[in-house]
Amino acid sequence: MSAEGSKKAIVAALIANAGIAAAKFAGWAVTQSSSMLAEGVHSVADTSNQALLLLGQKRAKQDADELHPFGYGRARYFYSFIVALVLFTLGSMFALYEGYEKIAHAHDHQLSSPQIAIAILLIGIALEGYSFRTAFKESTPLKGEASWWHFIRNSRNPELPIVLLEDTGALIGLLLALAGVSLSWATGNGIWDGIGTLGIGVLLGIIAIVLIIEMKSLLIGEGATKEEERAIVAAINAEPAVERVIHIRTQYLGPEELLVATKIAIPGTKHASTVAKTIDAAEARIRQAVPQARLIFIEPDVDRGLDAGESVDAAPAR
Repeated sequence: MSAEGSKKAIVAALIANAGIAAAKFAGWAVTQSSSMLAEGVHSVADTSNQALLLLGQKRAKQDADELHPFGYGRARYFYSFIVALVLFTLGSMFALYEGYEKIAHAHDHQLSSPQIAIAILLIGIALEGYSFRTAFKESTPLKGEASWWHFIRNSRNPELPIVLLEDTGALIGLLLALAGVSLSWATGNGIWDGIGTLGIGVLLGIIAIVLIIEMKSLLIGEGATKEEERAIVAAINAEPAVERVIHIRTQYLGPEELLVATKIAIPGTKHASTVAKTIDAAEARIRQAVPQARLIFIEPDVDRGLDAGESVDAAPAR
């Protein structure tokens, strides 16, 4: 459900941003507003980002091969990381530059037909609101009872947090552009348009930095959430022949593909066929408890107590 939901949110954002970008550039051509130009570049960056996210989803579906035996699931993390870089360089840096130029040479840049810019920005707010509503709707089941910040920080699905942050940034950016154009029109001073453009640049920079940090962590490799790990350990311990989980390590190979490697303690008196059946049953319980657990490696061992460095605790979660 999450893969289809994220694709739906991406397509909605792609259509909205492509239309908004064309309208903003048309508005800039008429009004010469730097806020409109910055927002146009912002929308081009967002449109490119959605295309990259769709490309990442397509590449992630490639079958595993000799060079990549665990498949290409992390392609979605790689392209999401590229998206964050594009948003920072093409969106934020350009807007900061344009804002500086506008403020430094405010007397050389006067708005013409600001009403057109305001009308285009209002249309843009409506279209971005539609895109945001789609991303919000698709993300809500995955978020559960957690806060939205917790969802962005801990989601192993890279696309939905990106679209949510992009759409949030786009809506705030449109409001900043609207304020800049409106104040410049009302006061006759183009510096307000430049201040609005700077605000857009700072906003995009903050969003991009958050995304870069999150996507880097996913690209390096994140383990199961604390809730998922507890569910996995409980599923293993539910097997009567399992004395305890000695240690467990997990890692997401892709948004819907979790690798689980664990060592379990089984009494030494158990017959080999019983051990094999126990492992098979434990795997089935794990997959039922955590459907994302696709690759499971269980090593049986004789319980010798807590050995040095052996514990049921996995690597600390973020």
